[in-house]
Amino acid sequence: MKDYIKKFKTERLKHCYIFIYPIFYMLCFIFLEKNIEPQYIINLEIDDYIPFCEYFIVPYILWFLYVAVTVATFFFFLDIGDFYRLTCYLFTGMTIFLLISFFIPNGLELRPNHFERDNIFTELVKHLYETDTSTNVFPSIHVFNSICVHIAIAKNNIIKRHSLLVKSSFILMILIILSTMFLKQHSVLDVISGIVLSAILYPLFYVYNYIPYRKTYPIPVNNHEHIKRPA
Repeated sequence: MKDYIKKFKTERLKHCYIFIYPIFYMLCFIFLEKNIEPQYIINLEIDDYIPFCEYFIVPYILWFLYVAVTVATFFFFLDIGDFYRLTCYLFTGMTIFLLISFFIPNGLELRPNHFERDNIFTELVKHLYETDTSTNVFPSIHVFNSICVHIAIAKNNIIKRHSLLVKSSFILMILIILSTMFLKQHSVLDVISGIVLSAILYPLFYVYNYIPYRKTYPIPVNNHEHIKRPA
Protein backbone atom coordinates (compact mmCIF):
# COMPACT_ATOMS: atom_id res chain seq x y z
CA MET A 1 0.00 0.00 0.00
CA LYS A 2 2.80 2.46 0.90
CA ASP A 3 4.54 1.83 -2.44
CA TYR A 4 1.24 2.28 -4.23
CA ILE A 5 0.51 5.58 -2.50
CA LYS A 6 4.04 6.82 -3.20
CA LYS A 7 3.70 6.00 -6.91
CA PHE A 8 0.19 7.48 -6.95
CA LYS A 9 1.38 10.80 -5.52
CA THR A 10 4.45 10.89 -7.78
CA GLU A 11 2.20 10.47 -10.80
CA ARG A 12 0.13 13.43 -9.65
CA LEU A 13 3.06 15.81 -9.27
CA LYS A 14 3.36 16.27 -13.03
CA HIS A 15 -0.10 17.82 -13.05
CA CYS A 16 0.75 20.53 -10.52
CA TYR A 17 1.24 23.06 -13.31
CA ILE A 18 -2.51 23.60 -13.43
CA PHE A 19 -2.33 25.36 -10.06
CA ILE A 20 -0.51 28.22 -11.77
CA TYR A 21 -3.91 29.45 -12.91
CA PRO A 22 -5.24 30.42 -9.44
CA ILE A 23 -2.12 32.55 -8.97
CA PHE A 24 -2.70 34.19 -12.36
CA TYR A 25 -6.36 34.73 -11.47
CA MET A 26 -5.60 36.39 -8.15
CA LEU A 27 -3.02 38.72 -9.73
CA CYS A 28 -5.55 39.77 -12.38
CA PHE A 29 -8.27 40.20 -9.78
CA ILE A 30 -6.04 42.40 -7.60
CA PHE A 31 -5.11 44.47 -10.64
CA LEU A 32 -8.77 44.99 -11.51
CA GLU A 33 -9.63 45.90 -7.90
CA LYS A 34 -6.92 48.54 -7.75
CA ASN A 35 -7.01 49.99 -11.26
CA ILE A 36 -10.49 49.64 -12.73
CA GLU A 37 -13.24 51.94 -11.47
CA PRO A 38 -16.80 50.58 -11.77
CA GLN A 39 -18.81 52.24 -14.52
CA TYR A 40 -22.01 50.26 -14.10
CA ILE A 41 -23.96 49.91 -10.84
CA ILE A 42 -26.05 46.79 -11.26
CA ASN A 43 -28.41 46.91 -8.29
CA LEU A 44 -31.92 45.63 -8.93
CA GLU A 45 -35.09 46.80 -7.18
CA ILE A 46 -35.65 43.30 -5.84
CA ASP A 47 -32.34 43.52 -3.93
CA ASP A 48 -33.93 46.05 -1.57
CA TYR A 49 -36.45 43.44 -0.42
CA ILE A 50 -33.76 40.98 0.65
CA PRO A 51 -32.88 41.64 4.30
CA PHE A 52 -29.34 41.72 5.58
CA CYS A 53 -28.51 38.71 7.76
CA GLU A 54 -25.03 38.47 9.23
CA TYR A 55 -25.36 34.76 10.06
CA PHE A 56 -24.89 33.94 6.39
CA ILE A 57 -21.23 34.85 6.83
CA VAL A 58 -20.71 31.23 7.94
CA PRO A 59 -21.58 29.55 4.61
CA TYR A 60 -19.99 32.47 2.76
CA ILE A 61 -16.64 31.73 4.44
CA LEU A 62 -17.13 27.98 4.11
CA TRP A 63 -17.06 28.52 0.35
CA PHE A 64 -13.27 28.77 0.47
CA LEU A 65 -12.98 25.37 2.14
CA TYR A 66 -15.71 23.89 -0.05
CA VAL A 67 -13.85 24.72 -3.25
CA ALA A 68 -10.31 24.09 -1.98
CA VAL A 69 -11.04 20.74 -0.31
CA THR A 70 -12.99 19.47 -3.31
CA VAL A 71 -10.26 20.41 -5.78
CA ALA A 72 -7.60 18.85 -3.54
CA THR A 73 -9.63 15.66 -3.14
CA PHE A 74 -10.06 15.32 -6.90
CA PHE A 75 -6.37 15.99 -7.43
CA PHE A 76 -4.99 13.49 -4.91
CA PHE A 77 -7.58 10.75 -4.69
CA LEU A 78 -9.89 10.61 -7.70
CA ASP A 79 -9.62 10.15 -11.44
CA ILE A 80 -7.28 12.75 -12.92
CA GLY A 81 -9.70 13.19 -15.83
CA ASP A 82 -12.42 14.24 -13.39
CA PHE A 83 -9.94 16.64 -11.78
CA TYR A 84 -9.28 18.29 -15.14
CA ARG A 85 -12.98 18.40 -15.91
CA LEU A 86 -13.64 20.24 -12.66
CA THR A 87 -10.74 22.66 -12.91
CA CYS A 88 -11.37 23.45 -16.57
CA TYR A 89 -15.02 24.13 -15.70
CA LEU A 90 -13.96 26.44 -12.86
CA PHE A 91 -11.15 28.20 -14.70
CA THR A 92 -13.15 28.84 -17.88
CA GLY A 93 -15.87 30.63 -15.94
CA MET A 94 -13.35 32.54 -13.84
CA THR A 95 -11.59 33.73 -17.01
CA ILE A 96 -14.89 34.92 -18.46
CA PHE A 97 -15.49 36.79 -15.19
CA LEU A 98 -12.11 38.55 -15.51
CA LEU A 99 -12.88 39.59 -19.08
CA ILE A 100 -16.29 40.95 -18.11
CA SER A 101 -14.77 42.86 -15.18
CA PHE A 102 -12.18 44.42 -17.48
CA PHE A 103 -14.46 45.41 -20.34
CA ILE A 104 -17.61 46.09 -18.31
CA PRO A 105 -16.42 47.40 -14.92
CA ASN A 106 -19.26 46.95 -12.48
CA GLY A 107 -20.14 47.40 -8.83
CA LEU A 108 -22.88 47.50 -6.22
CA GLU A 109 -24.35 49.93 -3.71
CA LEU A 110 -26.09 47.49 -1.41
CA ARG A 111 -24.06 47.33 1.77
CA PRO A 112 -25.74 48.60 4.96
CA ASN A 113 -24.40 51.79 6.52
CA HIS A 114 -24.68 50.31 10.00
CA PHE A 115 -25.50 47.01 11.66
CA GLU A 116 -28.52 46.60 13.92
CA ARG A 117 -26.73 43.94 15.98
CA ASP A 118 -23.23 43.71 17.36
CA ASN A 119 -21.88 40.16 17.51
CA ILE A 120 -19.08 37.97 16.19
CA PHE A 121 -20.92 37.52 12.90
CA THR A 122 -21.22 41.23 12.22
CA GLU A 123 -17.54 41.59 13.11
CA LEU A 124 -16.72 38.99 10.47
CA VAL A 125 -18.89 40.84 7.96
CA LYS A 126 -17.06 44.09 8.75
CA HIS A 127 -13.77 42.36 8.07
CA LEU A 128 -15.16 40.98 4.82
CA TYR A 129 -16.29 44.42 3.70
CA GLU A 130 -12.84 45.83 4.49
CA THR A 131 -10.98 43.20 2.50
CA ASP A 132 -13.39 42.68 -0.40
CA THR A 133 -14.78 45.73 -2.16
CA SER A 134 -18.21 45.81 -3.79
CA THR A 135 -16.71 46.04 -7.28
CA ASN A 136 -16.28 43.41 -10.01
CA VAL A 137 -19.23 41.34 -8.86
CA PHE A 138 -20.80 40.18 -12.12
CA PRO A 139 -21.21 37.23 -12.43
CA SER A 140 -20.83 35.97 -8.87
CA ILE A 141 -17.82 33.67 -8.64
CA HIS A 142 -19.09 32.44 -5.26
CA VAL A 143 -22.21 31.21 -7.04
CA PHE A 144 -20.52 29.92 -10.17
CA ASN A 145 -17.78 28.00 -8.35
CA SER A 146 -20.22 26.50 -5.84
CA ILE A 147 -22.35 25.11 -8.64
CA CYS A 148 -19.31 23.75 -10.48
CA VAL A 149 -18.03 22.02 -7.35
CA HIS A 150 -21.39 20.46 -6.52
CA ILE A 151 -21.83 19.18 -10.07
CA ALA A 152 -18.37 17.62 -9.95
CA ILE A 153 -19.23 15.92 -6.65
CA ALA A 154 -22.62 14.69 -7.86
CA LYS A 155 -21.19 13.39 -11.14
CA ASN A 156 -18.15 11.58 -9.77
CA ASN A 157 -18.60 7.80 -9.87
CA ILE A 158 -16.96 7.28 -6.49
CA ILE A 159 -18.50 10.15 -4.50
CA LYS A 160 -22.04 9.81 -5.80
CA ARG A 161 -22.30 6.44 -4.06
CA HIS A 162 -22.40 8.37 -0.78
CA SER A 163 -25.80 10.07 -0.94
CA LEU A 164 -25.33 11.89 2.37
CA LEU A 165 -22.20 13.57 1.06
CA VAL A 166 -23.91 14.62 -2.16
CA LYS A 167 -26.95 15.96 -0.28
CA SER A 168 -24.71 17.85 2.14
CA SER A 169 -22.86 19.38 -0.79
CA PHE A 170 -26.16 20.48 -2.33
CA ILE A 171 -27.34 22.11 0.90
CA LEU A 172 -24.02 23.93 1.32
CA MET A 173 -24.16 25.11 -2.30
CA ILE A 174 -27.65 26.57 -1.74
CA LEU A 175 -26.59 28.27 1.50
CA ILE A 176 -23.54 29.80 -0.19
CA ILE A 177 -25.67 31.13 -3.04
CA LEU A 178 -28.14 32.65 -0.57
CA SER A 179 -25.31 34.11 1.53
CA THR A 180 -24.11 36.27 -1.35
CA MET A 181 -27.45 38.10 -1.34
CA PHE A 182 -28.20 38.17 2.39
CA LEU A 183 -24.74 39.62 3.10
CA LYS A 184 -25.30 42.24 0.38
CA GLN A 185 -22.18 41.06 -1.38
CA HIS A 186 -24.03 40.40 -4.62
CA SER A 187 -27.15 41.43 -6.45
CA VAL A 188 -29.80 39.00 -7.61
CA LEU A 189 -28.48 39.77 -11.08
CA ASP A 190 -25.01 38.53 -10.10
CA VAL A 191 -26.50 35.32 -8.75
CA ILE A 192 -28.61 34.69 -11.85
CA SER A 193 -25.65 35.37 -14.13
CA GLY A 194 -23.50 32.94 -12.13
CA ILE A 195 -26.16 30.26 -12.53
CA VAL A 196 -26.56 30.99 -16.24
CA LEU A 197 -22.80 30.88 -16.83
CA SER A 198 -22.53 27.50 -15.10
CA ALA A 199 -25.43 26.19 -17.22
CA ILE A 200 -23.87 27.44 -20.46
CA LEU A 201 -20.49 25.84 -19.72
CA TYR A 202 -21.88 22.60 -18.27
CA PRO A 203 -22.42 20.77 -21.61
CA LEU A 204 -18.88 21.55 -22.71
CA PHE A 205 -17.34 19.53 -19.88
CA TYR A 206 -20.08 17.12 -18.75
CA VAL A 207 -21.96 16.36 -21.98
CA TYR A 208 -19.32 16.65 -24.69
CA ASN A 209 -16.57 15.77 -22.19
CA TYR A 210 -14.13 18.35 -23.44
CA ILE A 211 -11.10 17.99 -21.18
CA PRO A 212 -7.42 18.23 -22.16
CA TYR A 213 -6.28 15.17 -20.20
CA ARG A 214 -7.85 11.79 -19.56
CA LYS A 215 -6.37 9.00 -17.51
CA THR A 216 -7.82 6.65 -14.92
CA TYR A 217 -6.10 5.71 -11.71
CA PRO A 218 -7.22 2.82 -9.52
CA ILE A 219 -8.53 3.96 -6.14
CA PRO A 220 -7.18 1.85 -3.25
CA VAL A 221 -9.84 0.29 -1.01
CA ASN A 222 -7.58 -1.88 1.14
CA ASN A 223 -4.35 -3.81 0.84
CA HIS A 224 -5.83 -6.44 -1.48
CA GLU A 225 -8.56 -4.71 -3.43
CA HIS A 226 -8.73 -1.84 -5.93
CA ILE A 227 -11.56 -0.21 -7.75
CA LYS A 228 -10.70 0.27 -11.40
CA ARG A 229 -12.66 3.07 -12.95
CA PRO A 230 -13.43 3.06 -16.69
CA ALA A 231 -11.70 5.73 -18.78
